[in-house]
Amino acid sequence: MALTAGIVGLPNVGKSTLFNAITKAGVEAANYPFATIEPNVGIVEVPDHRLFDITQLVKPKKTVPTTFEFTDIAGIVKGASRGEGLGNKFLSHIRQVDAICHVVRCFDDGNITHVSGAVDPISDIETINLELIFADLETVDKRIARVAKLAKTKDKDAVMEMEVLEKLKEALENNQLANSVEFYDEQLPFVRNLFLLTRKKMLYVANIGEEEVADPSDNPYLAKVEALAKEQGAEVVPVCARLEEEIAELDDEEKAVFLEDYGLKESGLDRLIQKAYSLLGLATYFTAGEQEVRAWTFRLGMKAPQAAGVIHSDFERGFIRAETVSYDDLMKYESMVKAKEAGRYRSEGKEYEVKDGDIMLFRFNV
Repeated sequence: MALTAGIVGLPNVGKSTLFNAITKAGVEAANYPFATIEPNVGIVEVPDHRLFDITQLVKPKKTVPTTFEFTDIAGIVKGASRGEGLGNKFLSHIRQVDAICHVVRCFDDGNITHVSGAVDPISDIETINLELIFADLETVDKRIARVAKLAKTKDKDAVMEMEVLEKLKEALENNQLANSVEFYDEQLPFVRNLFLLTRKKMLYVANIGEEEVADPSDNPYLAKVEALAKEQGAEVVPVCARLEEEIAELDDEEKAVFLEDYGLKESGLDRLIQKAYSLLGLATYFTAGEQEVRAWTFRLGMKAPQAAGVIHSDFERGFIRAETVSYDDLMKYESMVKAKEAGRYRSEGKEYEVKDGDIMLFRFNV
């Protein structure tokens, strides 16, 4: 599943530091604007304890996790939609991602300059969102100019599209994100064809101080971001990017000790990866055998043949049936054989909707 989340934000909020931690790729993280110009792409493993549990039962020769892609996009500044800073180049990079991880600075540090001169995460969010809104408004206005004449002829599709465009224009002109506007099912194709920036799924990443990692609830900046996100129906993941960059350099045993010292069960990055993954409606099924236990990414709602196609197109083309057992049942009965004896190992056909945590064996013939 080639889906990616873009990491965006104002300069010097911790985007590149966060990206370094995610990918261990060593992206330049300098204390000046535009340290990142070309978007950097990194692949990360999706943390999932179920993969480990299945491996312990099956004892395969190798275990392969599923992955997710992050893109680090250079800092946006006020006026980007009009070409300020590196302007439309950044906006074009955002168009290419499927979801947005918006990093906002929620810590004070006199040694790290803030592009606006003061730490104010709500103002930062508004600055970024306004630039995305302005870019979307330009897209909508251009489309209106093309469709208006055809709509006057009473062309059915053009009339419906104009209704969609006018609704979006009104919202955007009132500084509302396009994803706050509701549409009927038959209107959605017109909305999707616009590829609007503010229709993308968004997750706020609150970059907090190291001393607040164990209990970020007292951070006043974070509280403001959470309140705004609640209004927008978005989620917030607090992380300390600098600390996560240190954790990323540790092996599993050292990482466990490090997290325990901070009173944490998992790293902020693990939570971020999982949230970004689920934000796009992605889930995981597994294949398990003596040679390999492997996690596979699929979209929730996929039927068995389409999920099989994630492995190989031949699996989908020649699909016969899927033999499956849930992760919970496998853990309960501790083996495939016992799960079969208990009637929990099922044979499913083409209409079966794959569930998160299913362990699948696909039968096919081409």
